Amino acid sequence: QVQLVESGGGLVQAGGSLRLSCTASGSIFSSNAVGWYRQAPGKQRELVVAITSGGTTNYADSVKGRFTISRDNAKNTVYLQMNILKPEDTATYYCNARLLVTGGALTGKYLEQWGQGTLVTVSS
Repeated sequence: QVQLVESGGGLVQAGGSLRLSCTASGSIFSSNAVGWYRQAPGKQRELVVAITSGGTTNYADSVKGRFTISRDNAKNTVYLQMNILKPEDTATYYCNARLLVTGGALTGKYLEQWGQGTLVTVSS
């Protein structure tokens, strides 16, 4: 099954850290960028950070200096290290990527996928 699976969310106190993971299954990341987005209750989904296959990153101003994105192509995984968390970082975090399908009837096709989301709650 082609999908993105996120993990690593949870409840943390302000000032704490979490590391999120996004793993592609049944596929590999294409040469397009992989992005982490977040959506807080009552707000629109927003881009947190994206990383290209070459490692170029683009961070939202609100997370610069606190969040770090990285990718391990061998593991088909992208990570989001979140430090100095603030209550305003509370949201469901989603991974988004264009995947190259590696098995099944869709082998060789490209699919854009969103993960199911992982909830991050930062208490004050």
